[in-house]
Amino acid sequence: MATTSYKVTGMSCEHCVNAVTSELSGLDGVSAVTVDLVPNGVSLVTVTSGQPLTDDTVIAALDEAGDYRISEV
Repeated sequence: MATTSYKVTGMSCEHCVNAVTSELSGLDGVSAVTVDLVPNGVSLVTVTSGQPLTDDTVIAALDEAGDYRISEV
C-alpha cells in the first residue's frame, strides 16, 4: 500500500471535496481518499492506493474534477 498526501488549491466547499474524492477514488488501485478542507486555502488530500500514483495521474484527476491544482507551498 502507498499513502501520499498532496497540498491542493482551489477547493472552497463540500462540493469541491466530493468532486476531488470522486475523481481520485475512480483511479485504478485507489482504496481511500481523505480531504482536510481549508476553504480558499491549501487543502490536504491524502490518497491510499495499491501502488504509488504518478503526479501526472493525480494532476489529471484534479483537473477533471475542476480547477484544482497541486500547490508547491
